[in-house]
Amino acid sequence: MVRYVLSKFFYMLVSLFILISATFFLMKAIPGNPFMSEKNVPPEIQARLMEQYGLDKPVYQQYFKYLGDIATGDLGISMKHQNQEVGGIILQTFSASLKLGIFAIVISVIVGVLLGMLAALYHRKLIDNIAMVLAVLGIAVPSFVLASLIQYLFAQKLGWFNVMGFDGPLDYVLPVAALSAQPIAFIARLTRSSMLEVLHADYIKTAKAKGLNWMTIMFKHVIRNGILPVVTYIGPMTANVITGSVVIEQIFGIGGIGKVFVECITNRDYTMIMGVTIFYGVLLMLARFITDIVYVLVDPRIKLTGGKEG
Repeated sequence: MVRYVLSKFFYMLVSLFILISATFFLMKAIPGNPFMSEKNVPPEIQARLMEQYGLDKPVYQQYFKYLGDIATGDLGISMKHQNQEVGGIILQTFSASLKLGIFAIVISVIVGVLLGMLAALYHRKLIDNIAMVLAVLGIAVPSFVLASLIQYLFAQKLGWFNVMGFDGPLDYVLPVAALSAQPIAFIARLTRSSMLEVLHADYIKTAKAKGLNWMTIMFKHVIRNGILPVVTYIGPMTANVITGSVVIEQIFGIGGIGKVFVECITNRDYTMIMGVTIFYGVLLMLARFITDIVYVLVDPRIKLTGGKEG
């Protein structure tokens, strides 16, 4: 188990290095600099700013210096937020995004699994049809469209919630609903198909023949084996929720890291772009890393070297 965890951690570090390098050189390939948009700034001032942030040096020197800073945990100073560290800005704004993401992930798993289980248990009945119609709608309708619709209906027309903001408990409802709709739909379909396969498996028939009660069969065999695809999907789902929150935060006026990411790209704030990209990358890689470990713990049949035992 230790070797498996260390190998996964090593590959995560390699992936992070590739992400940092690719983002850095792609960013440098874009014409212009962060100070071109400044109005009425004399060329000598721009040159001084370029020198202050090390942008006057060759790209390879900037690259190796940045790698050295990253190795010490220094994400640099923002080029647009005066005298503010990138790490500090990320920590200040991430709390709202974290709350939104955690609620969306928890709601997605709970509601998606319940819908999928009901659809499987009542296969080809009304509940199954309703659940699958909702799943298709959740997948087909983009999150930004759904966010605008529920914002208009429940906030503007009915007045049940605030149109924008993220202050009280009720302000979580609409953005979480918009962000979790698509993951709920995917999880419901995954759970339904997996549960149906497990319910018709030979070992379930054997368990019934032995006289085990239905609740024991459900919790010991059906749910444990049927939930595996959902565990696998949690990593990509986390990626979808994190990246999708950028748009949702803009629509609902949530001052999270997604809003900062959009602004730093618009302003060509190099250090902020790199810092937020690395932060997102680490989050996604950690989600995948944890998912791989949990997957092995949930299903002992999976070898630590990959694949399943014959």
